[in-house]
Amino acid sequence: MEYSSPPIRTIIARVITDKPVRKTPYQVKGVFMRQFPDLEIVPMMDGTYRDRFLYPRVQVKILNEQVYMIGIHEGVDPIVELAGRLDILDFGNITFQVFDTEVDVKDDQFRAVDRLIRYRLLTPWVALNQMTGNRYRFLNNMERVGFLNRLLGQNIVFLSREMGVELQDKIFTKVNLTSMFPKPVDERNWGAFSGEFRTNFLLPNYLGIGNGITRGYGAVYGMFNPQSFQFDEASLREQIEDGDQSQSNSMAVSELEGVTVEDVPKPKRHIAKKRKTKKRTKKVLTEEFDIEENKITVLPERKQDKKEYINPEDDKFNSPEFHKKQHKL
Repeated sequence: MEYSSPPIRTIIARVITDKPVRKTPYQVKGVFMRQFPDLEIVPMMDGTYRDRFLYPRVQVKILNEQVYMIGIHEGVDPIVELAGRLDILDFGNITFQVFDTEVDVKDDQFRAVDRLIRYRLLTPWVALNQMTGNRYRFLNNMERVGFLNRLLGQNIVFLSREMGVELQDKIFTKVNLTSMFPKPVDERNWGAFSGEFRTNFLLPNYLGIGNGITRGYGAVYGMFNPQSFQFDEASLREQIEDGDQSQSNSMAVSELEGVTVEDVPKPKRHIAKKRKTKKRTKKVLTEEFDIEENKITVLPERKQDKKEYINPEDDKFNSPEFHKKQHKL
């Protein structure tokens, strides 16, 4: 497959600590921002670049009770800088000693290829939001599989566009999910799926797809080189073997489907503007990429509280106020 674009740099940094990390990505990012407020990585995490990047360039995952930092394009150098500064992670109630940070930088892990690559979903893929979930509910099983295939293909096209990769051919996808019934995710009525998929696009390991990326959802791992896999290798191998044996009985095995660049409209970047009125506005979701437009939502007023305004874009980035509100460090 031909592609015309400069190489996209990616990075995976695994933080090796003295004990297992049983924290959320939000909490870990909060520690990074508090301990290193002047580093370039902070605006990549606190929402400063919300209107500049539709897809987060820096992602934090907790996998196998270890901290992983994944960066793409503009997010690579900030992670390299942070990795060189880490010695402790101070959460207040517990402190982790950082023994080492393994850093792997590549410039060929994000591009179209001429073969199908198999990916395992390490964390659930949150494919459905409120809008797509409503449509999904009224489809039969065959239609549902095709629907998810197209959503996956559209997400990959969106990612390639965001990084400046010019696709010359179709993006093909083939999902093999453990169930056709989505698992509900939090109060947003999101729907998540587990399993694996195949596509003709090379994705960096642990990169997130779908909704809830900043929460750690949608982390993928390419099975083109299993020998190099370090995340709970024995458990993953058992899952793969079990999945292969039961594949013929799975309801979610699909046919190969293709998505062209022309099939996917370009999302618009919306710059937040101050509103003089306190009028409630409807939350708008762009179906193709599960990205919320930059609207303002007014929370109902409680007797003891004042009205509070939030930006419903934690799919992409999170403000320090949101971190503080959601998790006590």
